[in-house]
Amino acid sequence: MNIGLYFGTFNPIHIGHLVIANHIVEQTILDQVWFVVTPQNPLKNKSTLLKDSHRLAMVREAVYDSPKLKASDIEFGLSKPNYTASTLAHIMDKHPDHSFSLIMGEDNLRNFHKWKNYENILSNHTIYVYPRVLTPQEEDEYKSLNTDEIDKLRANKNIIYCQDAPVMRISASFIRKSIKENNDVRFLLSEPVHKYVEEMHFYK
Repeated sequence: MNIGLYFGTFNPIHIGHLVIANHIVEQTILDQVWFVVTPQNPLKNKSTLLKDSHRLAMVREAVYDSPKLKASDIEFGLSKPNYTASTLAHIMDKHPDHSFSLIMGEDNLRNFHKWKNYENILSNHTIYVYPRVLTPQEEDEYKSLNTDEIDKLRANKNIIYCQDAPVMRISASFIRKSIKENNDVRFLLSEPVHKYVEEMHFYK
């Protein structure tokens, strides 16, 4: 099978993640998209980040009835920090019958040339890039980047732009903030994820 790997903390997974993943799996040659839940860095104490097991559970709740979307804890047993190149090597060794691609937002592509072994990743994997609306701070950061490197990446045959993918303005940080302020977020989360968050009193 052709598998697309969608990495993230998913804290929590929301409808924006699901819409993007579903669009890409339906509009490309991918057979499935795996949500790869990034584990918490033990050297960083981020109070807003839920435990790995809870974030994985929410992803599983979100995709439980979709045969094309799967939750993955593949990084939980790997050494820290989690480099994508290392995860790819491990996952290909574990699933030699599958081929793997990456799914990332356009903002991540702009920093892709700084990733460990990025040239090896690009040589051996397709990267599906979906559009993102940048914040003013992100726009300022982009202006300081080496645009020559970014232009080279954009021209690479292994990078596929999903220009017709929906542009989602939803963020997990906005959802967490809204929950803390007792705002209704039921339409920003899938029903089972919203129920899980409510029952566990997360992000209060």
